Amino acid sequence: MSCFIVPLVQAIATSAWRRSHKEAVADPGAPALKKHVPALEKMLWGGTLMLVVDHIINGELTWMFPFFTALGQTGGWKVMLNEMLTVGVPMSVVLTLVWAVWALVKERRPARALSE
Repeated sequence: MSCFIVPLVQAIATSAWRRSHKEAVADPGAPALKKHVPALEKMLWGGTLMLVVDHIINGELTWMFPFFTALGQTGGWKVMLNEMLTVGVPMSVVLTLVWAVWALVKERRPARALSE
């Protein structure tokens, strides 16, 4: 019910970093990972949005306080923390690793000519 909080925090941090390092991201000679930070940012925001919608549909998030249904019960914060650590962190790590591999492979592959 709260696994989306970890990629949300990572998306916020990635967006803040990208905005403060605009020239490094826009530089064509920048390292592959710096150059492809906008792709990571889009993946994180898109995944977070999809998870929020999924949790709303499944009734794990509500429009009323405390928003998370687990917080309505005693010890619910422990359940939320456990889910963030066991689901959210691995999900964010895997997504970041997939992005890093994609960025490095994209940089190593020569651009194909449009005439082929």
